[in-house]
Amino acid sequence: MTACIVGWSHSKFGKMDGIDVEGMIAKVAADAMADAGIGPEDVDEIFLGHFNGGFVRQEFTSSLVLQVSDKLRYKPATRVENACATGSAAVRQGIGAIDARRARIVLVVGVEKMTELSGPEIGGVLIKAAYQKEEGDIEGGFAGVFGRIAQQYFQRYGDQSDALARIAAKNHRNGVHNPLAQMQKDLGYEFCRNVSEKNPIVAGPLKRTDCSLVSDGAAALVLADVDTALGMKKAVVFRANEQVNDYLPMSKRDIVRFEGPAVAWKRALETAGIDLLDLSLVETHDCFTLAELIEYEAMGLAPEGQGARAILEGWTEKDGKLPVNPSGGLKSKGHPIGATGVSMHVLASMQLTGTAGGMQLRNPKLAGIFNMGGAAVANYVSILEPLR
Repeated sequence: MTACIVGWSHSKFGKMDGIDVEGMIAKVAADAMADAGIGPEDVDEIFLGHFNGGFVRQEFTSSLVLQVSDKLRYKPATRVENACATGSAAVRQGIGAIDARRARIVLVVGVEKMTELSGPEIGGVLIKAAYQKEEGDIEGGFAGVFGRIAQQYFQRYGDQSDALARIAAKNHRNGVHNPLAQMQKDLGYEFCRNVSEKNPIVAGPLKRTDCSLVSDGAAALVLADVDTALGMKKAVVFRANEQVNDYLPMSKRDIVRFEGPAVAWKRALETAGIDLLDLSLVETHDCFTLAELIEYEAMGLAPEGQGARAILEGWTEKDGKLPVNPSGGLKSKGHPIGATGVSMHVLASMQLTGTAGGMQLRNPKLAGIFNMGGAAVANYVSILEPLR
């Protein structure tokens, strides 16, 4: 693995009035290049992560990155999409261009504008990432999909409501210290645990506090090969970057096991030559709290069916043996689909370079990232460490 992250930028996530997809792309792309200390003329290739699916009318968006500067004109630019893992898919394509020696410097941008549609319309776009022949009419959209997974997990391993509330409370507590987060409010365990008018049941056993937010936002990275990165002011190197796709229909899998994520984690740890607890932190895909719970098991932190131990015993708190989502995760930070995977890489890089501000952990050495598209279908794991 030869690619390094040498610059980045990240918008605040949330409802962003007065700026469209084009404006968000231009802002983070320009800021990331400035952060890396490069000009647009230095960029060899561009990858844009943008799910869209009908969120906005502008469907063909790859060349919007060229709006940043005339010096980007005629550069190869490609839009990448892989459901909620779209951002990490764009990152992986950038790494591939560098590994193939097709590019020395790559610009990766992730973006999504979700709030132009109504709630039901948003649900209709998101459910397109499920298997339409069997799952397209599930009530509640993707919340309904994960509500079904939660019901099956509860049936097999018992009621996990306490653990889910603890995960939600942890991530909201962490998000207080993330100025980029959509929701910077400590909701507390009791609020997350109990059904109320402000925290109703959404699908199955999942409450509103178990579900990630509808968000607008963008993030960008500049990638460079190692030789180039050694001359830059900062560099975070990929020790591993793995992609594992599983069957799209949930009916073809034991859905509560998250087998694809488990394989992706196993391969990444083997490639990096480390054990899970060598990591200083993990940014993981908590689109729903139930997903984070099962991901504890998929990454190998806890045996199958015992993921609750990781949160109930404090292992994944900021002062635990493996902090998970010190940024607040998707639950607090927000989840603009195409931007999420890029955001995870930015926030992990900030931790490793000591620039995470109030989110900063003490002296982190290695960071793990897990980004998931669909219900454990497109699975990406990165392991990062400072180059120097």
